[in-house]
Amino acid sequence: MENQIYAIPEDLMRGSGTQLFDHIAECLANFMDKLQIKDKKLPLGFTFSFPCVQTKLDESFLVSWTKGFKSSGVEGKDVVTLIRKAIQRRGDFDIDIVAVVNDTVGTMMTCGYDDQNCEIGLIVGTGSNACYMEEMRHIDMVEGDEGRMCINMEWGAFGDDGTLDDFRTEFDQEIDMGSLNPGKQLFEKMISGMYMGELVRLILVKMAKEELLFGGKLSPGLLATGQFETKDVSDIEGERDGTRKAREVLVRLGIDPTQEDCVATHRICQIVSTRSASLCAATLAAVLRRIKENKGEERLRSTIGVDGSVYKKHPHFAKRLHKTVRRLVPDCDVRFLRSEDGSGKGAAMVTAVAYRLADQHRARQNTLESLKLSREQLLEVKRRMNVEMERGLSKETHAIAPVKMLPTYVCATPDGTEKGDFLALDLGGTNFRVLLVRVRNGKRRGVEMHNKIYSIPQEVMHGTGDELFDHIVQCIADFLEYMGMKGVSLPLGFTFSFPCQQNSLDESILLKWTKGFKASGCEGEDVVTLLKEAIHRREEFDLDVVAVVNDTVGTMMTCGYEDPHCEVGLIVGTGSNACYMEEMRNVELVEGEEGRMCVNMEWGAFGDNGCLDDFRTEFDVAVDELSLNPGRQRFEKMISGMYLGEIVRNILIDFTKRGLLFRGRISERLKTRGIFETKFLSQIESDCLALLQVRAILRHLGLESTCDDSIIVKEVCTVVARRAAQLCGAGMAAVVDKIRENRGLDTLKVTVGVDGTLYKLHPHFAKVMHETVKDLAPKCDVSFLESEDGSGKGAALITAVACRIREAGQR
Repeated sequence: MENQIYAIPEDLMRGSGTQLFDHIAECLANFMDKLQIKDKKLPLGFTFSFPCVQTKLDESFLVSWTKGFKSSGVEGKDVVTLIRKAIQRRGDFDIDIVAVVNDTVGTMMTCGYDDQNCEIGLIVGTGSNACYMEEMRHIDMVEGDEGRMCINMEWGAFGDDGTLDDFRTEFDQEIDMGSLNPGKQLFEKMISGMYMGELVRLILVKMAKEELLFGGKLSPGLLATGQFETKDVSDIEGERDGTRKAREVLVRLGIDPTQEDCVATHRICQIVSTRSASLCAATLAAVLRRIKENKGEERLRSTIGVDGSVYKKHPHFAKRLHKTVRRLVPDCDVRFLRSEDGSGKGAAMVTAVAYRLADQHRARQNTLESLKLSREQLLEVKRRMNVEMERGLSKETHAIAPVKMLPTYVCATPDGTEKGDFLALDLGGTNFRVLLVRVRNGKRRGVEMHNKIYSIPQEVMHGTGDELFDHIVQCIADFLEYMGMKGVSLPLGFTFSFPCQQNSLDESILLKWTKGFKASGCEGEDVVTLLKEAIHRREEFDLDVVAVVNDTVGTMMTCGYEDPHCEVGLIVGTGSNACYMEEMRNVELVEGEEGRMCVNMEWGAFGDNGCLDDFRTEFDVAVDELSLNPGRQRFEKMISGMYLGEIVRNILIDFTKRGLLFRGRISERLKTRGIFETKFLSQIESDCLALLQVRAILRHLGLESTCDDSIIVKEVCTVVARRAAQLCGAGMAAVVDKIRENRGLDTLKVTVGVDGTLYKLHPHFAKVMHETVKDLAPKCDVSFLESEDGSGKGAALITAVACRIREAGQR
């Protein structure tokens, strides 16, 4: 360490704040000149040893001056700003003020470098103060429940509220009244080096006035404030009997002492310094007791880093302090460690740590920046979605278009005359539903539903097509028996939520599996035929499969039953997709120019041709490469519930490998694919969830985290989910604007029927998506209606409409 000591003239201590900080800047410039480093912008740690309110590491507002300082215009101001302005006034060098710390904190950090058990800092010098590591859950002024934070006690003000009045003597009161800050720092005035010599002088004066010393004679030197220094107390107590040094000091003050006077003076010095050490020990014992209780340990092992002239130079102060502390807290093993390098080294260490943390924060932000989308980028996503929609609708480009824009042959919505009992199947993920839907018309218009949920084991999802459809038929048989309808033949609507080429309302060719399904022998086949064949193999019942629909279309129909403006369906759950009512003249794959048809966009494949590559990050690529269908459903993998948790997990692994998270330690659990379920994103981002609960979720995942780790994880979840909602919003803006332009309208009022766990359960997804649609499609008045009954009800309603139309045709 290089260092230089500069004096602060007394006139500057009591002059203006501008003069004081200009002097500090000048000293700093001289020191940098000496080391020839003035041309470098270095990080600076600033030890400022006065009572301050610290709002952040580089912002500290002076509460009140102590230790004889009275510079005007500083109290209530941020001292970092004042020193920055002083440096700017000079203009000959620049520095980066990273941290301002109290000398006590600096001392603790200095000693903590040598002893990791050091969790208390103590200064007993000109002034006195202490700091210690407190549990975050007890610090109400700072957000966060986990971990610890260093608390600067400012214990010099202990007693300012009168709690020490029964311990204060007339001499303490006299010192306070004659000080620059009467009524303040009362504890400091009882124990610190600035006042110890003065206390001895006042006692000597009183005893002389009462003719107990010096034959009742006083001298101008003895009556002068500040003439008996704390150094004199140390020197007198440094001798075995103290009489020789006491005589020297008293003679200097104009007293001709007897041997008895010298012995008495020595004894008074002992009493004053012993009281100081004892008071200091009592408050330290309280701190140690609190730390012990916080930790819940039977026996505490702790180190106290100490600095200050009284502690270091007084011959007996340290020993008395140690002895008293150990007597007061016998269940604590306490080590006292002298700070040999002063609090400046500690300030530099705090600065070094802060600089490292700032570097890490910058590194994390640089990584997350690629996931933050500007309005211009979102408008570009909207534009590209529109281009891909046109390509999917066109007969010429449909074959190579990733966004397939598949005709659904759903051309009508419920008109209220539908009635009857219908079965519905809903297959779109790991759960499968069978529903009985009773549709009533007239005055009792409404829909009554009964349903049962069945799971699909992973071995069935990854087995053969026959096994999958046999399992589905087994579930239907169980449901019919459960409802007491065994042997009944009903019209059936089949919600099948995978990319399909629909050739008619009851014929749908599976193009490719998604969402983790891999059943063989199904791709390229008509799923209605596969279902009918499985029913025939069972030979128990027969069903009239009237309609096969996508879950998105089912959702639109369900909401359309409630709101006639509903012409768009959206799913954001395990997967994601959208559908909408397109003009028949634009659906080139189907003959006919009049009316409208619902188009199943299959927008999850948006970007499969590379058109989103400049928006995809390394994390999207990693998730895609390790998925069951690499290179496919790229848009879905950026926005849907099945993948968001994996994106987060990949980012967390990246941060951890670079030492930016979890102390650089990657747990085996974090390496496990699928561990970070999207439901955890929803829980972590919940506004009412404290960091303690975030940590509990991470612990459940086998991730040991600090409070800072929890904040970082929460930020990653927020960024990933926000991007998903914005991308979804950009896609939806393209859809509603296309409907408006199709109809040549200046403005469009439209409702979007929505379903899916991510949309419904994530605390912010829906709001961000709505805001994005409103911003990117300002000419559209878009309402969002949640589908309360799932897509199964929609399949039944489509079946009901088809039956109504079929019956009308027969008539």
